[in-house]
Amino acid sequence: MGSLQRKARQYSNKAIRMGWLMYDWANGAYFLVITTAIFPIFYNAITATEGADGTVNDKVMFLGKEFINTQLYSYVLGASFLIVIIASPLLSGMADYLGRKLTFLKVFCYMGATGCIGLFWFDPQHLEWSMTALFMANVGAWGSLGFYNAFLPEIAPREEHDLLSAKGYSWGFTGSVIILVLCLALIMGIGDHLTRWAFVGVGLWWAGWAQITFRRMPGQVKERPDGNLLWQGFRELRGVALDLKGKTQLTRYLLSFFIMSMAIQTIMLMASSFGIKEINLPDDQLIVAIILVQIVAIPGAFLFSRLSRRYGNIPVLIAATFLWGATCAFAYSLVDEVIMFFIAAGMIGFMMGGTQSLNRSTYTKMLPDTDDTASYFSFYEVLEKLGVVIGMFSWGYIEGLTGSMRNSILVLIGFFAMALIALFAIPQKRTFA
Repeated sequence: MGSLQRKARQYSNKAIRMGWLMYDWANGAYFLVITTAIFPIFYNAITATEGADGTVNDKVMFLGKEFINTQLYSYVLGASFLIVIIASPLLSGMADYLGRKLTFLKVFCYMGATGCIGLFWFDPQHLEWSMTALFMANVGAWGSLGFYNAFLPEIAPREEHDLLSAKGYSWGFTGSVIILVLCLALIMGIGDHLTRWAFVGVGLWWAGWAQITFRRMPGQVKERPDGNLLWQGFRELRGVALDLKGKTQLTRYLLSFFIMSMAIQTIMLMASSFGIKEINLPDDQLIVAIILVQIVAIPGAFLFSRLSRRYGNIPVLIAATFLWGATCAFAYSLVDEVIMFFIAAGMIGFMMGGTQSLNRSTYTKMLPDTDDTASYFSFYEVLEKLGVVIGMFSWGYIEGLTGSMRNSILVLIGFFAMALIALFAIPQKRTFA
């Protein structure tokens, strides 16, 4: 038994696993309320104006240049992912070197929660400052996930990764629906003027529930070493890159994951805006569709976990990627009314939880036996975020060029086609593949 598996069995107990799962419960509020549900509706409404003739002006000024409001939204989120790409590898290498993954998890968590609370003061007349809060919240959310995911191979043996990963996503979906319902009850029961308080609630929910994670997860596991921590971070990343040489299965899987991330994360970040602008979906119906996505994502995550045990991870990911591409083709050609949007939302939700949890667990199974899990997950996170940057900027550029989000879907279909090719190229040598 390797050192990583020994550590996994050493830390494998219900309290630690519960602590790990609770972070999905905590930060799921950001991904649902801020990036998917209430904030996109708020943002589109507050940054657009309706003229006397009924026409809607969705142009905004940012740094002296005019953008479509949703184009700017995609660019700001894309830029925030660039910061995560730059910071995450360095900090992850330092976290492994110092044994401080939990410390960095806390830093990004509190940064993201503070950004959510900062959205309370969002002002379309001062977008440069207002978008900074969104930028900060997104950096915190995605930056924390690298350190959070790096705990998975340490707290459970390899054969349990699929199920525990699926549980994490299901807990995240469940917790996020609860906070969303609470926010909607506040807004609908008292008035729209309390919408901003929903953003404060998300920040408090995130930081508050994360305390369970912070108390139960293993803390510092190494003595503070001598040497230059900055260079140590780079050395660890270089070691990961060198270690990937000759590991054909792992490198091809990472290539497929990189391309897949260009499309999947873009869909999740921009689907609500698509419903608002392309389908003219009323706010209440959009919220119902979003809740539908969260509900069907839970059985989707567990079904993918079960199918992976029977057929292997890679074949199931191939099937899922094909279905993602088919869903995009359906959305481009047929989703032009409410019922069609609901069908597409159900398909996205079902595949969302399963694909994300299976991607995470597949990577943990392919990891070599190492104690430097944060550096390996930093590499994973960098690929994912770089994929998101490409996807978000592609989406925003095509929308700005053509004036329609629908045309942006075409590039996502191309991404899924390339991801399929990469998945088929993975040599299936191990039982989980």
